[in-house]
Amino acid sequence: MHRHGYKGRKFSRERDQRRALIKGLASNLIDHGAITTTTPKAKELVPYFEKLITKAKKGDLHNRRQVISKVATIESAHKLVDEIAPKLTARSSGHLRINKKDNRRGDNAQMATVSFVDDISTAKDDAKPTTKKATSLTKASVAPKKASTVVPSAPKKRVATHTNKTATRAKGVTKGDR
Repeated sequence: MHRHGYKGRKFSRERDQRRALIKGLASNLIDHGAITTTTPKAKELVPYFEKLITKAKKGDLHNRRQVISKVATIESAHKLVDEIAPKLTARSSGHLRINKKDNRRGDNAQMATVSFVDDISTAKDDAKPTTKKATSLTKASVAPKKASTVVPSAPKKRVATHTNKTATRAKGVTKGDR
């Protein structure tokens, strides 16, 4: 039992390492939409990230700077405030879910996936593959390719080099030392 006032898990890390860990997890969640981590880390991340979402929903300069200070990269903070938070206005809380997965093979740690409850995919991400398909059918890609005039050379033969074993023995190096 702990005394009063103990809050959070230590994760066998010092204070700065714990802060960096949570910041990194938050940034990866923003960038990828879902992350897989251990269950205790996921349980620590959810309340931390819920507070970030609340600040990001307000969207003013002060709260934007608060989000920047709590996330590992500035790009992730801007993405949270500008793209993700407007899509989460329907809920006041409970934006994330934790799904438990199988244990990790190496150390048998319980794993979990943290993801958003609502769909946060952007229209830009959906539009990118269609534009790539449209641009792939240009004249350059449709036109037949010219035959190259370069004749491929024959593969080079490997020549075995002789190692001077007698010279190493003469210096006093024994068979066990090599």
